[in-house]
Order: sequence, then structure tokens, then C-alpha cells
Amino acid sequence: MKRSLTSRYLPAVALALSSIAAACSSDSDGDKTPSIDPTLAAMGKDIFRMDTFGDETFWTDALMMNQVIQAAVDPTTALTVGLKVDAEAIPAEVAAGVQNGTVSLTSPATTIALLKLNAVVGVKGTVEDVGGTDTLTRVGITCALCHSTVDDSFAPGIGKRLDGWANVDLNPGAIIALSPALTAEQKAVFNSWGKGKYDPRYNQDGKNGPQVIPPAFGLLGIDRVTATGDGSDLQYWNRYVAVTQMGGHGTFTESRTGVDVTNGTDDQVSAKLPALQEYQLSIAAPAPPAGSFDQPAADRGKTVFAGAGKCASCHSGARFTDANSKLHDPSEVVSEPEPNGAPSYASRSATKKYRTAPLKGVWQHPPYFHNGSAATLDAVVDTYDTKKSLGLTAAQKSDLVQYLKSL
Repeated sequence: MKRSLTSRYLPAVALALSSIAAACSSDSDGDKTPSIDPTLAAMGKDIFRMDTFGDETFWTDALMMNQVIQAAVDPTTALTVGLKVDAEAIPAEVAAGVQNGTVSLTSPATTIALLKLNAVVGVKGTVEDVGGTDTLTRVGITCALCHSTVDDSFAPGIGKRLDGWANVDLNPGAIIALSPALTAEQKAVFNSWGKGKYDPRYNQDGKNGPQVIPPAFGLLGIDRVTATGDGSDLQYWNRYVAVTQMGGHGTFTESRTGVDVTNGTDDQVSAKLPALQEYQLSIAAPAPPAGSFDQPAADRGKTVFAGAGKCASCHSGARFTDANSKLHDPSEVVSEPEPNGAPSYASRSATKKYRTAPLKGVWQHPPYFHNGSAATLDAVVDTYDTKKSLGLTAAQKSDLVQYLKSL
């Protein structure tokens, strides 16, 4: 198995090195714009969508989620907690059965059938015939679970994949809390998070402070990709998540936070990181839906953004962030203190600081700020206006919101 993995992904490392060596162009703001290697990105797309990094060891052997799904998770329940179904993976006869009611959406057996088709976004199952019944013997998760959604073109929660989009409907805490391996106290923490939120440090430091699930689009040319700017590239955070959060086989060590985790005896993560990063960097931020903002107001709001709103002092350049040149102390941001008395998220990180979030596609992923403390873009602007004493008029704030919606 090790030999097979090496032979498959070693070319990704070579391609990554050639990509690094490639020349980068610059835009008028001086922001570097790396090129994307399409071959490497195509490999990464498969990893992003389908690779569990061997995390079945955690989700099956430790959490026993295969048993939970087999016994109690029907499609209706799955959709309720924000899981998505890839309509393009469903055969025509199954799609017709869903539409005419002959395929039950209240039977766990239908969920097993969808997993057998690789149709549940971000969930990878092994289905075997056990005593004449399709049985989910192994289950794991992929990057797409949290960082993809669907366009609802078939039905709510069922449609074509939208990779890189934050799954703002996903309730990962409620899903994890279904595990019979957890204590009542652990389940209470997981159930406290709510949809669209996840705490990627809780299982390391024992502190509960859920963060919004971020998008994985519009990151090309941005070095600091997480809310606290940990690591100098996307591969750093992908390794952290793959090993410490998903339970993938590999190692993550960070002396600044004291995290030192090794799962398994085989590394199923490292060789895949260059291709995975390349695919994620290839995902452009989505344009706002037609008719979703007022263009004349947005034009006026652009002036507020650069002027009275002082937004461009940090949300600068073509990517609307200064993350490549600086990070910010918690005292500089308006998103602290954390909700519900949670400890500062920056204090739990390697940098102890925050990066300025890029704004392209910001319309797609409410709530806002790292902790979701602003439910809407209107609330974002109100928070800045109040905490920074900007003195914006109601008209200026309204125009600024329209500009943000236009990005």
C-alpha cells in the first residue's frame, strides 16, 4: 500500500517544485499572482473530494459512526444537519425514484445506497454485502465535507457540487455528537456549536470557542489563509486539519501551541499536500448572483470603503487583505471579545494574532468575523462603525453593505 501511495503522489511533489520555480506576475497593487499547474490541480481535485487520508480509523474504529449511520441516519436527517448530495453521482433511475417517492428519504438504507454511489459530499463509505444486506463497514470524511456545498438544482441540499464554498448549513458538532463513544459532557460541547461552525482546536486544548467554517476559494496569492495566519501557506493548515481534525494518518507538530499528533504508522497525508493546495488555490471566488446588490449604491459604497469607512487600510490590494505583509493584535480587531465568554481565539493559536480576511465572495458565507458574531454584512458594518468610532451616516453604511455584496 505504501508503495502504491508513493507512486501515485510522488509526481505531485515534482509538479509542486516546478510550480514554485515558475515566474509570478504582479498586478497594479504589487500583489503576487502565482500561476496554477492544471495537472497538479486535477490531482488535487480528486484528493479534495474523495481522499480520507485513512481517517476511517477515527470515524469508524473510534467514533463508530458507520454503526450510527446504518441504524439511524436517513437522508432527511442527513440533509437536516447540512450534509449535501451530489446530484451528478445519482443514476437517473434513483433520481426519478426520489422525485416520485418510490425511493424513501426516511430510510437509512437509502443513505447507505447514496454512500455506495459516492454521492454524499465529503463522506466516503465502504459498503459490503453482509448477510444479504448492504452494510456500511467503514466510513471516513474528506475536505469537501466542510468546504463544499451544492447548488440545490435538484432539490434543497441536492445538486451540483460547489467546491470551495463554505458549507454554512453543516452542523458538524451535531453529527459528531451522534457517536456512542463520547461522554455526555463531550456531546454537550459539540451540540453547542450550531450550524456553520466548528472548533478546530477544542480537541487539542479543551477550550470551547467555535469558529465559522471558512470558504476555500479566492486564496490564490494569499500566504496566510487562516483567521490567525498560522503557517506560511495552505499546506500547513491542510496538514493540521487532515491529521488533528479529520484523523488522517500522518504527523502534525507545532511547538508554538504544543500540538504533536501522529496517527497510524503510515503517512497518507504528506505526499498529497502539494496537489491538494494547488486545487484549492485554483478555485476562484464566486461572483455575486445577478440582482443581489444595487450597483449605483455599490459604486458609492466603494468610495466609503476607501475613504470614511477606512476599510482599505487593512482590506487592501486586489485581494482585499494585508495578510501577506502583517498580522494584527487582538486589540486591533472588532471581533473580540468572543461570544459567550469563550477565550480569545488568537490566544489559542500559533501566532496569537489575526489576519485580515479577504473579501472576494464574502456574500456567500455568513455569519461573519472568525467567530460568527455578525450575522449579516449590515451587522459587520455596524460593528466597525461603533467600535472604530467612524461616524458613518445611515446612507454611507447602506452603500458600503451594497459594495461588499458586489465583491
